Amino acid sequence: MTRGLGAMGRALATTVAAAGHPTTVWNRTPGRAGDLDTARTSETRSVRDAVRASTLVVVCLLDAASVREVLDPVTDALDGRTLVNVTTTTPEQSRALGTWADAHGAAYLDGGIMAVPPMIGGDGSLVLYSGDPAAYERWRSVLERWGESPYLGDDAGLAALYDLAMLAGMYAMFAGFFHGAAMVATAGISARAFAESAVPFVSAMVPAFLEYAAVIDGGDYGVPGQQSLEFSVLSDMVQASVDAGVAPDVVAAVQGLIRAQIDAGHGKDGFARAYESIARPTTGAAR
Repeated sequence: MTRGLGAMGRALATTVAAAGHPTTVWNRTPGRAGDLDTARTSETRSVRDAVRASTLVVVCLLDAASVREVLDPVTDALDGRTLVNVTTTTPEQSRALGTWADAHGAAYLDGGIMAVPPMIGGDGSLVLYSGDPAAYERWRSVLERWGESPYLGDDAGLAALYDLAMLAGMYAMFAGFFHGAAMVATAGISARAFAESAVPFVSAMVPAFLEYAAVIDGGDYGVPGQQSLEFSVLSDMVQASVDAGVAPDVVAAVQGLIRAQIDAGHGKDGFARAYESIARPTTGAAR
């Protein structure tokens, strides 16, 4: 097994090596493997030697371009191997890498790591996979060393799609926290004090994802019992932000999604209808 030695690559290598799998590592900056378990892990200065060391090749790099930059010179060595790419890429980039790998005789799996390095191999670690089903089954016992390892399908772009979609929700949530922290900071309240109140509140709201999902999948935004779009208008929140000298961009973006649906005559529908402003920005309001 081969991989790079950034923070995530190191966590991946350490975990499988600890499980007894001989592991060869390569990094663009040599000498990064000094503190790894040398009984199970060896470092090579050559990409070609790293690829040839195992029939399972794991790539954890910066982006799709760096994957090609590193592997293009050694494509002849990929034949007959499984290439698992856990580099963050777009779905189209993942599909292109899958096609490229297939052209060079390698089975391709794309992986979306939904964890930070200290989580790898522990509770809560999740790595999503898509691509070659036979390769997934062959190496599943190894992949599961890193965490829960669901297989999403043979479309190589699915893991990246899920990865980025889940990160979109995470970053939007964090940005909302930053906005709230900036608002209360104008009253001398620390971000830590605000977080102590925000964490339990937001945690209690998270299960609403499932309720909103049921409405979205059902396609009926008029289901009784929902908070209406008209009730969800964020004008006061936007104005309070402006009054406090805080940039309203985060909440103004949500307000724009709500307003688009109200202006199209859907104000009585539930808040979940804001989804249409995102999913179908040119036609969603008329659905």
